[in-house]
Amino acid sequence: MNDAAIVVACQGIAKTYGLGAVAVPVLTAVDLEVRRGESIAIVGASGSGKSTFLHILGGLDHPTAGRVQLLGQDIARASATEQGRMRNKALGFVYQFHHLLPEFSALENVAMPLAIRRMPSREALERARAMLAEVGLSHRVEHRPGELSGGERQRVAVARALVTEPACVLADEPTGNLDRENAEHVFDLILRLNERHGAALIMVTHDPVLAARMQRRLRLTDGRLASA
Repeated sequence: MNDAAIVVACQGIAKTYGLGAVAVPVLTAVDLEVRRGESIAIVGASGSGKSTFLHILGGLDHPTAGRVQLLGQDIARASATEQGRMRNKALGFVYQFHHLLPEFSALENVAMPLAIRRMPSREALERARAMLAEVGLSHRVEHRPGELSGGERQRVAVARALVTEPACVLADEPTGNLDRENAEHVFDLILRLNERHGAALIMVTHDPVLAARMQRRLRLTDGRLASA
């Protein structure tokens, strides 16, 4: 594979938080390259910096040192407006909690990233409807989040993450709030859609069973990444 296949790359990522006069290092000199279609699990103890690292990769947090490139562009050097455009174009996010807007239907929630792109409403809704069909929720498109089960809400969140056809999906404990049956169903769905759409997948998880099914497994320990 050539460099054109690299979706996300980071070099020398460090993150230090200040607690009063005390500096607390969370990440130290982390390097990673992620290619199209790859699935990567990041595991590690609670508080090891997994979510912080994922947020830095997505441009939602800034490293103390190092740089992150998204599709070859240095995200830290972009303006806030350009960073938002880059995230909307290239990334999909799935969190432990769905973060759906309660006043909008499943269809409207999934169409939201396309509306942010200023896609015509009719086209955005058509694509959102097709994406909801892919996650098995054709019969729930007009339901609001409060009318859906936990597993259904998370499937809507997955549909929203993938509707823009991102180059990479960043998933932070996407099944952590679900029972085992629903967790496995949502995880199967994420993997299947990842393969179908060709996006890279970087997932933070505490679940060793799910992590074992990813192509690569990396452990974050003492601020560094190593093969798990």
